[in-house]
This record gives sequence, C-alpha cells and structure tokens, in this order.
Amino acid sequence: MINLLNYNTIMLQLVKLVFFLIISICIANGILVAQGYLRTSGTKIIKGNGNEMILRGIGLGGWLVPEGYMLQTAGFANSPTEIRNKIVALVGQTNADQFFQSYRQNYVTRKDIDSLAGWGFNSIRLPMHYELLTPKGQTGVFLESGFAQIDSLLSWCETNHLYLILDLHCAPGGQNSANISDYSGYPSLWESTVYQQQTVDLWKELARRYADKQWIGGYDLLNETVWDLGSVNQPLRDLYISITNAIRTIDQNHIIFIEGNQWANDFTGLTPPWDMNMVYSFHKYWNATDQNSINWVINLRNSTNVPLWCGESGENSNQWFADCIALFEANKIGWSWWPHKKIESTATLLSSPMTAGYNNLLQYWNNQVPKPGVQDAVNALNSQVMNLNIDHCSVRRDVIDAIFRLPYTTATVPFSNLKIPGYVFATEYDMGKNGIAYGDKDYQNSGGTSNGVWNTGGLYRNDGVDIESCSDSQTDGYDVGWINNGEFLNFTVNVAETAIYDVSVRFAANATGGKFRLQMDGNFISDMLTLPSTGGWQTWSSMSAGQYSLTSGIHQLGISFLAGGFNLNYLKFTNVNAHTQDTSDYQLQQNYPNPFNSTTMISYQLPAVCRVTLRVYDMIGREVMRLVNEQQERDYYRIMMDGHRLASGLYLYRLLATDEQNNRHIFQKKMLLLK
Repeated sequence: MINLLNYNTIMLQLVKLVFFLIISICIANGILVAQGYLRTSGTKIIKGNGNEMILRGIGLGGWLVPEGYMLQTAGFANSPTEIRNKIVALVGQTNADQFFQSYRQNYVTRKDIDSLAGWGFNSIRLPMHYELLTPKGQTGVFLESGFAQIDSLLSWCETNHLYLILDLHCAPGGQNSANISDYSGYPSLWESTVYQQQTVDLWKELARRYADKQWIGGYDLLNETVWDLGSVNQPLRDLYISITNAIRTIDQNHIIFIEGNQWANDFTGLTPPWDMNMVYSFHKYWNATDQNSINWVINLRNSTNVPLWCGESGENSNQWFADCIALFEANKIGWSWWPHKKIESTATLLSSPMTAGYNNLLQYWNNQVPKPGVQDAVNALNSQVMNLNIDHCSVRRDVIDAIFRLPYTTATVPFSNLKIPGYVFATEYDMGKNGIAYGDKDYQNSGGTSNGVWNTGGLYRNDGVDIESCSDSQTDGYDVGWINNGEFLNFTVNVAETAIYDVSVRFAANATGGKFRLQMDGNFISDMLTLPSTGGWQTWSSMSAGQYSLTSGIHQLGISFLAGGFNLNYLKFTNVNAHTQDTSDYQLQQNYPNPFNSTTMISYQLPAVCRVTLRVYDMIGREVMRLVNEQQERDYYRIMMDGHRLASGLYLYRLLATDEQNNRHIFQKKMLLLK
C-alpha cells in the first residue's frame, strides 16, 4: 500500500512537470500569451482579457511597396512600377527579378522585427501590394509566394508578441492617382467593377487564411484614398461595406480599420459605423501638434462611439515626433509611425548607407554620367541591397529616443560619453527637447508640404540643429553650421578631476562677428567671446576660449550663440597641470566599427609634435586614400574615414609620425570594408 501511494505521488508529480513544460513551450512560442483577439469596446481597443490596448506601431513602408523618396529615385521613378521599369531597362528582366527577390529578403528580416520589439513597439502595419498576392485583373487567383512573405512576417511577430495589421496600400487599379497606390492610369479602382471585385476577393482570401491568427491585429482595408467620390463618398462606403461583408462570412474575430477619403482624413459618409468591431483610422503629417489639431477626430470618436487609430505619422523632426505622440497618448489614441527604414535618412529608425555604385546609378538615371555596363549595374544594385539589411544599417538612437522617451519627459540624456579633458564635438549634444537639450529656431515642419525645410544640413541627427559634413583634420565627421543668434547646445560631460582647464574652440567663419558664451551647470563661466573670420566655411582655425576651474564629476556644459555666422567643430579641454601620462606614448587604435560600411573612425595618439601621415592601402600595396598629411601637436586624434568610393575588401591603414629629432614611428593595422 505504501509503495502504491509512492507510485501515485511520483506519477502525479511527473504529470505536473509535463504540463508545466507544455505551458512553458506554448508561452515561449506565443501560443497562449496573445490573450485573445484585439477587438473594440466602445471607444477603446482592448485585448482578449479586457485590458485596453494602445497600439504603438511602425509601418514597414518601402518593403513590399517600394517608394522613390525612400530609395532616392524620386526625381525619375516614384512608384513601384516606375522603379521596376527603370531597373528592367538597365539590367534586364531576369536580373531585375533576382534583384527584387533579394530586396525583399533583406529589407525586412527577422532581426528587424526582433529589434522593433526590443525598442518598444507593440504592433506593425504592413503595406501590401495586391500584385504580390493576386495577378492584375484576375479575380479568384492568388499567388502563394506573396502570402508566404506575410506568413514569415507573422511568425516573427508572434514570437515577439507584436500585433500585425494588414494594410492594402496598393489596390487593383489604384485608389488614388499618386505613386503610393502604384496608379498607372485609367481605369482606377473607382472606374472598374473588375478591380473592385478583385479587391473584395483579395480581402476575403486574406480573412480565410488569417481568421484564427490571434497576432493579426486587424485589417486596414484601403490606404489613403484620394478621389472625387461625390459629396458623401458613397462609392467608398459601398466598397468598404462589400469588403467587410466578405470578411465577416469567414472572420468574425478581427478589427476592421477604416480610412477616410483625401489622404485618410475625410470621413464624410462613412458614419454611422456598419460593423461592431470597427476603428476609424486617420493620418497626421506636417501640421500642429496641439489639441485643436485633433479635436475633429475626437468629435468623430465621441459621436460614433468608435475607437481611433493614427495609421500613419512621421517624416518630421524629433521634437515633432515627441509632441505628436504625447498628444496621441494623452487622448488614448494608438499610432503607427512611418517608416522604419530608408536610404541615407536621419528621420527613420534605420538608415541604409548609400554605396558608391548605387550613387553612380542614380547619377546615370539623372543624366549626369554615362550608362554603366549591365554587370556593373547588377553589382551596384546588389551592393545596395546588402546595405538595406539591418546588419549594415545605422540605428538612429535619437529617433528611437524621441518616440519612446521624449513624449513623457523634459529630461535630457547623453548622446555620447563625453570626457574632460578631451574633445566635446558640437554634434554630440544631449538628446532631449528643443529649448532644453538644444535651442534651434527652425526645428520642425508644422506648416504643410510646402514648408518642409526645417533643417539645412540634414545629416547625422534628426533635430533642428543644422549638421553638415566636416572637412577638418580632427573631426567626428560633422560640424554644426547655419548657427543663428540665440541658439544653444547643451552637453553632459564627465570631468575627470578637479583642476584648471584650458578651453579652445575649433571653428570656421566667412566673416568676423560670431559670438558665444560658455556655461557650466546653468551658470556662465566665460565672458562673451568674438570669433574672427577664417576665410571660409570649411577653413578651420582654433582660438583660446580661456581657462576655467572645473570640479570632478558629471556636469552640464552649455554653449550659447549670442551671434551666429560661423560653423562649430568642437571645444577642446586641456588640464593645464596635467602630467604627460595621458599622451605618454604613440598609439594607433583599431578602427571602429570594424568591419564597417562605409565610414569608420581611426584614432591615434601623439606624445610630441610630429609630422604625420595617415594612409590607407589595398592588399597589394597601392595607396588608395591619404587621410592626414600635416604637422600635428601632441594630442589624441580621431579621424573619420569615408570609404564610399572603395570596393569591399581588406585594407591596411598606416600611421607615420616623425618627431622633431627626426625619429620615425610607424604603426599599421588591418580593417575590413563590407558593402
């Protein structure tokens, strides 16, 4: 009897263990944690457990619907079809097909989705092109390869607990006459009953495939209709109802997202709602971020008892991002930012560096250089495709900060680890709001598409601060330019020890008259200093800004521009009583990042005045670049190398420093360029 009891006890424990393992596996694979489908309850979107869900999403623009402005082709090819036609004409149909297959494989990967979840997003909006799912004009015919693309994305979303919202960005025939719907002329969606039926059938097929998928957040039926559909938008309402009815014959689970006419914002005739699980989706670009700017949709929500969702917003400055999201959150409105990635962009989460080969293609298409050979063009396209992979993209930390931290705080955080003694580069100012981390007069676009220029430099960071490429020998690659009276920059700095520090300013000016003052922890420590002309905007010179007693620890350094008219590279802090150990030996550091694409930083140290050359060689010993060739003072130097014009491969960089006694100090390291 005792043995039997022991046996039963052991078996019960084993059953519990197996059950626990099954539950753990299910949770790890996102099977149980979805907590039911997203649905509406009055003016709220809720999860299956009844808790309110504020959608904080990102749109995967440019992936399945390539757009010219994202790929730098807007001057000659804007729509997906125009872009494809240009590539086909250059490299042929077979090469073009291979290119677009690789493009879709690299533009969005599992790592992209993992990263988006890690940064804080809880949903993804997927812009779809109907031609990847159903052939033009063929109702009831579907393409498995296109659905396989959605299936892969959904599996990545499920693993990361992200809701996936399907958005028909390009409907058959085109719902507007713009590039974003891939419109190609008569007949449009609104002029063809065949296209309308194909759109209904496509949504019914999507519902059939995804009706039981809990991590599908809903169906965004039609992106940004722009068409004269009469005073009450009756054709739009009729098509929406037809699509909804088709979906509901199969799928009673998922939310239907309804966008208005005229870029999603005209809901005339689209009320009252015709479905019990419906959300009105509006878009917001280039306008004010005050309460009055959204009261019209708040009234729509209150009068219909239907939730709101901003399905698209973005393409602005960090300050505008933060203010807009704060506005949405205060009004319990979910949002989806746009887009997540572009070529050479400061306003997206990820920026793909442009290769030299791809830049040459752009120049050809703009009639600036001769036509390249087919193989050269194929190589150029493929190299740029690899740069679209997240592993080769730059992560815009300031944009992520603006979306997820800045809406809720006025606090600043360091952009870089700035140490004193050392260099404080002007572009490394803190992340934070305009008027706190920095002060710039033109810092956002709230005046519409015709008032879009709010940053003259347009490089490196997405604030109002105007940043351009810097040609100085000592640089982080950029300088702050177009400085206006009354602007300022603030930095978090770590002072190594209490001491007196000599401060010099590195600047370039086309005329005399620039004025500034230095602050520490909100108090001015310098008098007003006036800068002379250096003879040009990239003709760099140093000037003493005085000596100041600083205490060790973390401090807030500020520079206030009392009068503009100069460019600023850096402030240099030197401990006047420092021993020589900081620069007691010659050093050449490993470049960072390494491997790199296509820029990297090379650092070295000189313990004495030297004649310095820093050269780059290929692996057969040919000099391909000379970075430094001048006499330099005892100091620590950082040189930004731009390898856009070099081919992928292994390179050597060699430092030769000849001191005043004619002693030669030679150092060499390897670096790997991957494009």
